[in-house]
Amino acid sequence: MSCGCVLLQEVEDGEEAKSKTRAASSSSCSSCSGRRRCRSERMFPMYAMGNRRPNSISRTILDSAGDSIWDSVRAESKSEAEREPILSSFLYASVLSHDCLERALGFVLANRLQNPTLLATQLMDIFADVMMKDGSIQCAIRLDAQAFKDRDPACASYSWALLYLKGYHSLQSYRIAHALWNQGRKVLALALQSRISEVFAVDIHPAARIGEGILLDHGTGLVIGETAVVGNSVSLMQGVTLGGTGKQTGDRHPKIGQGALIGAGATILGNIVVGVGAMIASGSLVLKDVPPHSMAAGNPARMVGFLEDEDPSLTMKHDARKDYFEHVAASSMEKGANGTLYREKES
Repeated sequence: MSCGCVLLQEVEDGEEAKSKTRAASSSSCSSCSGRRRCRSERMFPMYAMGNRRPNSISRTILDSAGDSIWDSVRAESKSEAEREPILSSFLYASVLSHDCLERALGFVLANRLQNPTLLATQLMDIFADVMMKDGSIQCAIRLDAQAFKDRDPACASYSWALLYLKGYHSLQSYRIAHALWNQGRKVLALALQSRISEVFAVDIHPAARIGEGILLDHGTGLVIGETAVVGNSVSLMQGVTLGGTGKQTGDRHPKIGQGALIGAGATILGNIVVGVGAMIASGSLVLKDVPPHSMAAGNPARMVGFLEDEDPSLTMKHDARKDYFEHVAASSMEKGANGTLYREKES
C-alpha cells in the first residue's frame, strides 16, 4: 500500500536534486509514519514537526528547482551546521528537513509564535496552507529576504533573515494574517496579530496593505494601522508609527510611496501621502503630505532637502542634498497651501 510521504534524495554537489511523491492512499502507511515520528521525537524533541502531508496542499512543491534563494538557504544552513555542530539539530529541523522555503518559514514562525493554546503543529498547518496556495506571498517572502540581505549590513545571508531576524519574522507573519483577513477569517487574523505583537513587539493590523521587497530593520516598536498602505521596496526602521489622528473610521492612515525610507522613531499620522522615494528623518512627526524624492525632518516635520538619485530605501542613506534651498529659490518654489513645500527664511 502506498503512503503520502515525501521522499527526498540527498545528492552530491553538482548533481540535480530529485524529489518523489508517492500517491496518497485512503489510509496512511503506519510503518512509515511510525518510523518518521519516532525519529523526529528522538532527534528533535524540542521542536514540533507538524503535518507534512503534501496532499493537504493544493500546490505541491517537492523540490527547489529554479529557486535560488531556497538553494542558498539550504547551502548556508549546511555550512553553518558543519561550523557549529551544536546548532545542527536546530538547522536540520528548521531548514534541512523541509522541501521548500514556504514549509521552512512556516516551521520557524510556528515555533516562534506558539503558546499553550496556539500549538506549533496547528500553526504550521495553517501557515503552510496559506503560503502554498498564495503565489503573491511566495513571491513576497523571497523579495523580502533579498531586501534584508541587500540593505541590512548585519544580515550576511538569506538564512540569517529566515532564522534569526524578528523584523523578517514579523513581516511574514503579518502576510499570513493579512491573507487570513482577506479570506474572511478575521478572528484568527486578529488572534495572530496579537501574538505577533506579544512575541516580536511589532503591531501591524492584518488589514493594512504592504508591498514586496520590504525591510523592517530591527522592527521593535513598529506600529502600522488598519488602513495604512506601504508601497514596494520601502525600508522602515525601528519605532516607526503609521497611525491615525482620532476616533474617526474609514481611510485614516498614511500611504507610503514606493522606495521611501522611514527613519527610526518617526511618527506619521493621518490619511496623508509620503511620496515615492521620499525620506523621513529619524524622530520626525509628519502631519502633512511629503512630496516625492524629498526629505522631511523635525517636529512637526518640514522639508529640509531633496533626493535625485536612487531611492533612499535602497541606499539606506539618511541624508539629503545640501543645496536644496538654492534649488528651491532657483525654481521660484513657494510654500504650498498644504505646507508640503518649505523655504527657509533668511535671518
